[in-house]
Amino acid sequence: MVGPANMRLIDRGFWKGKRVFVTGHMGFKGAWLCSLLAHMGAESIGFGRDERERLLYRELNLAGHSHHLGDVNDLPALTAALSGSRADIVFHLAAQPIVLASYVDPVGTFETNVMGTVRVLEAARQALDLKAIVVVTSDKVYRNNEWAWGYREHDALGGADPYSASKAAAEIATEAMVSSFFAGDSAPRAATARAGNVIGGGDWAEYRLLPDAARAISAGQPLFARHPRSMRPWQHVLDPLAGYLMLAESLAGRRTARTSWNFGPAQEDAMTVQEVADLFVAAWGGGAAWTAAPESADAKHEAGKLTIDSSLARRELGWHPRWRSDEAIRRTAAWYRDHAAGMHASVLVERDISDFFKV
Repeated sequence: MVGPANMRLIDRGFWKGKRVFVTGHMGFKGAWLCSLLAHMGAESIGFGRDERERLLYRELNLAGHSHHLGDVNDLPALTAALSGSRADIVFHLAAQPIVLASYVDPVGTFETNVMGTVRVLEAARQALDLKAIVVVTSDKVYRNNEWAWGYREHDALGGADPYSASKAAAEIATEAMVSSFFAGDSAPRAATARAGNVIGGGDWAEYRLLPDAARAISAGQPLFARHPRSMRPWQHVLDPLAGYLMLAESLAGRRTARTSWNFGPAQEDAMTVQEVADLFVAAWGGGAAWTAAPESADAKHEAGKLTIDSSLARRELGWHPRWRSDEAIRRTAAWYRDHAAGMHASVLVERDISDFFKV
């Protein structure tokens, strides 16, 4: 547990009774966000697609939650749902979130990640009760020069793959929409939030290290890990989500007008895929193992080293990651192991949320 003297916590009083519109609520981060909002006493209204067979969202018993099935690219349906929600806050998480999948469907990735974001902001122009909008992008929005230091909010954006480029374009589109349509004194304030490799129980997406590990180990197989030497900022999902809530509080209270924020682990917490795999299988126990996946001649580009600098959020919001990366990995392994042993997802999510807020 990390506990700097200047660490702030989420303001429960602010969230109690708030109406919060969440796009992408059926995704991994969206499901955890709705659970966290319920823990804070807020009412969440989800909007998103139900595509995958296995979703954490379906396993959760979310108090104070309702949802709409829809596509963020369907502007009339999105506008009607958002206006009808009478939401105070919007969190936009709906996205095509997988780098490798973006090579398979680059057009769909750009359509959802860029134009989906534009449509959410366009719908928000018609929502009269809104106070704040948080658009969630990615640490991969930065033009990656494989630097040893973390990227800061003012560093150049870019992307060598369709996913990264689409998220960088979403950042530019958000800035343009905000400066064009949300600059008035009565307009809601909006900002983007960039996080690193987010982990935690209940993520069943393909091409992600720890979900792949959980599936393999549960089936009695070793994990085949791609790019063992690649380095990433690994963090438990609750840490950036806490940052998003604190950012929304600051935007709604008009305490900040900054439009982009990093929420990543400490620089010294960056780990290679190999180190993460070692920690995960050790935490799982029972003979769990991993091995490096064979190199493929047509392997697609993925960043070798990428970390972000979150000094701004630490300094101006009082946000700090509460769990070190090794703790996040151990907790994630315990979540999947206990779930495979029969514990209900809602119990495991609540366990992590309760532990997260213990001082």
